[in-house]
Amino acid sequence: MAYTTIDDPSAHFQVDLYTGSGSAKTFDGNSDLQLDMVWIKARSTAENARIADTSRGVGDGTDETRWLIPQDAGTEESSTEFSSIGSDSFTLNTSDAKLNSSSHTYVAWAWKANGGTRTTNTESGNNPAGGYQANTTAGFSIVDYTGTGATGTMAHGLGAVPDFYMIKNRTEAVDWMGYHVGTATDPETDGIRWNTTDAITDAATFWNDTAPTSTVFTVNTSSNVNKDAITYIAYCWKSIQGYSKFGSYTGNGNADGTFVYTGFRPALVIQKRIDTTGNWILTDTGRSPDNESHETLYSNIPNAEEGMGKDLLSNGFKCRTDDATINASGGTYIYAAFAEQPFVTSGGVPATAR
Repeated sequence: MAYTTIDDPSAHFQVDLYTGSGSAKTFDGNSDLQLDMVWIKARSTAENARIADTSRGVGDGTDETRWLIPQDAGTEESSTEFSSIGSDSFTLNTSDAKLNSSSHTYVAWAWKANGGTRTTNTESGNNPAGGYQANTTAGFSIVDYTGTGATGTMAHGLGAVPDFYMIKNRTEAVDWMGYHVGTATDPETDGIRWNTTDAITDAATFWNDTAPTSTVFTVNTSSNVNKDAITYIAYCWKSIQGYSKFGSYTGNGNADGTFVYTGFRPALVIQKRIDTTGNWILTDTGRSPDNESHETLYSNIPNAEEGMGKDLLSNGFKCRTDDATINASGGTYIYAAFAEQPFVTSGGVPATAR
């Protein structure tokens, strides 16, 4: 049996819950975690989420934090809501309803990259200039670049072939565009949008029908990924044994639904139907610590939490509904999962069941 190299997933990814205060307040995580990508979503009200990262810049209450909205094709926004972000906490500065309204509840999903320290590269031919900060242990990197408008490659820093990445044009109102290893046997021909219900799109203008490598991903001429002189951000992930997994499954249309093996107890599962339209579904153990795990949020719509049955188990997840969003008979779904606890630790100790 293969063991993970990450015994403490919370050192690389965490789910944090908080209640807004309507005034400046610090929210602490569960352990020491460098917050390089923070995705915050209101739970109790219908509000768009916000994504900040240390590559684009996190403000100090005077300088502005740059936000992107996963539900929206809109341009990058900036504000002073963040007054600080550190190795194990973040402080919010205002009563904005999207982040810190009094008595409203919120969830924050946070990933560690490289503490904001980037490796940079200059434009070379059609290859964009930019940089990356990478956490190779956990298979996560944040890539920023300026497009060239012609087919080129961008270094991702993972040291392994990425399984999932999402890219956003920061300065124009165009859809997010992503690559996911589970979309097809040739996923480099397909694109998937975070901010819509759309099924996969087959178009060479995204990745030039070229698979990513252990060092670079390819971007073609679409304004979603590589318009000349336009700035972009990309979030890239690679499956890590016992910590993260990206794949696909087929639904069975039954309340005794499909089981998906991940090799760990998930802290967060993201699902999307791809053979037809469907919402992006996010379930986590912070909001739903017990099975069935009902509390669902969406990446593509601003809705408050809703119920949808699923078990988050010691070694994977299992659908507990025939809802077509996650388990239609014959439906094809992609997923991204991040660990709360490995099924088997590096010392060979099995995880406890929920």
